[in-house]
Amino acid sequence: MNIKDKNIIITGGSLGIGKETANHLLKRGANVLVTGRSIERLHDAFKNTNAKLVAFDIGDLDNIHLNAKKCLDFLGGKIDILINNAGVGVRRSIEELNVSDFLHVFNINVFGLSLFTKEIVPLMKSQNKGTIINIGSTASLKGYAKGSIYASSKFAVRCLTQCWQAELRSHNILVCQINPSEVATAFGNSQRIEENRNIIS
Repeated sequence: MNIKDKNIIITGGSLGIGKETANHLLKRGANVLVTGRSIERLHDAFKNTNAKLVAFDIGDLDNIHLNAKKCLDFLGGKIDILINNAGVGVRRSIEELNVSDFLHVFNINVFGLSLFTKEIVPLMKSQNKGTIINIGSTASLKGYAKGSIYASSKFAVRCLTQCWQAELRSHNILVCQINPSEVATAFGNSQRIEENRNIIS
């Protein structure tokens, strides 16, 4: 795909897969808008680039509409690709399961992802084109010990991807999911410190 000058939004892009993906796309000439919870981390990740940066928490469901509008305004009301990358996870045994952890993970990985995409889709429909890429996980394919919360959220993302494929195909909107396995990122690190090696070569 030729992505030069394409308008791309990447959520959760201040660290890890999102950061490396955004930098890769910027090098290929794309017009990239990156979201993240910390404007400081965004500035650190994209200094000396022309990335557009918007700080907000995608788990803040009450403000999804306003934050999505802000992103689209930054891009002049045109969007080619949405990469839903923002995500969190916890490991809990069945005896440790609790509503607070479920809500925290699902608000970001499932509800926030869905509602943010909902705000982008009408514009893609009006353009009669677009691409939505959901960053899933191999955890969306098979559960594992202490994965009840995170894996179930990624199973939900896989279902959403399939539903949206069926709904949006007639509008020339491609929907797909990428399922990374274990990756050297700050995911699961409470200090949000990344391992010092490349994620995308």
